Amino acid sequence: MTDVERQQIHDLRLKGTGYKSIATVIGMSRDTVRGYCKRNKMEVVDRVNDQLVCPCCGRVITKSTRGRTRRFCSDGCRRKWWAENYDARNKKVESIYQFTCLHCGESFSAYGDKHRRFCSHNCYIKARF
Repeated sequence: MTDVERQQIHDLRLKGTGYKSIATVIGMSRDTVRGYCKRNKMEVVDRVNDQLVCPCCGRVITKSTRGRTRRFCSDGCRRKWWAENYDARNKKVESIYQFTCLHCGESFSAYGDKHRRFCSHNCYIKARF
């Protein structure tokens, strides 16, 4: 790995780019990029005074000695943040499917589930009973 590639990895990682995207840009395998980032502690998390901070509530996160670095302080914060930042998810256009509800006849779209038949739980219950 050349110094130019190292600098590119460093710059892209600090911008928040993922391993796979960096690997595609540079022309390396994802695992090579990931290994380099892990060895050089290039984590993409918010830090205040070199401490990890929860993006939802701003509390300092205690780091465990094992496992990967936590991004949120609790499951509640994680759920709340993802509910409020729905656009931050990486959605593929190919995974959005268009349907017509079997009960009410309304058209609706669903992400990731190509076998949906009803637009809501209420329509499912009404059609069932």
